[in-house]
Amino acid sequence: MSLQMRSECERCDTALEENGIAFICSYECTFCATCAGTMDHTCPNCGGELVARPRRSREGA
Repeated sequence: MSLQMRSECERCDTALEENGIAFICSYECTFCATCAGTMDHTCPNCGGELVARPRRSREGA
């Protein structure tokens, strides 16, 4: 099972680059750095912790 790399922040709809900085919870809810910080790194959908989304290498893309 592969991690779904969403292309937009779920809160403000800002475009997220595939290997750019973004934050996710364990359910793969995805937010930009600004929104994650505003929400104190807590997912508004599930209450889980928002952590830095891992980046994929160009070879694995």
